[in-house]
Amino acid sequence: MKARRQMKVQEIISKQIIRTQEELADKLHQAGFDVTQATVSRDIKEMGLIKVPSADDDYRYAVPSEVHPSNLQDRLKRLLRETVVSINDTESLIVIRTIPGNAHALAAVMDNSNWEEVIGTVAGDDTILLVIKPKEVVPAVLERLTTLLG
Repeated sequence: MKARRQMKVQEIISKQIIRTQEELADKLHQAGFDVTQATVSRDIKEMGLIKVPSADDDYRYAVPSEVHPSNLQDRLKRLLRETVVSINDTESLIVIRTIPGNAHALAAVMDNSNWEEVIGTVAGDDTILLVIKPKEVVPAVLERLTTLLG
């Protein structure tokens, strides 16, 4: 049931502009899925859905692969500036703290930015762990993050 529901979520957001979890839950109800807002929220996290700019200066849900590279850099810069609280490093790791509820979205954008030095991210509610390889490039990645922060 979960796999079918998530396939339907992907179909819905690829064909329609969905701005909120409530809109997505309504569309799923119309398609015959009995879901709660909590279920929709879990699906969004598990599927790695992100919000991208829509044509009317609003945002809509999207699968990360739908993001265009030119929008991705702007989105990364905006998310860094709006959500980052602190950045620290040790050895080959960088820890980014965000305001609560924003780490997952920022990590998804970073994952899709294709920074060669970042071999992976792990995100919680307000913390992102960046794994950097080789560890000698940690200062360069920190500099790039600082530059984007403005």
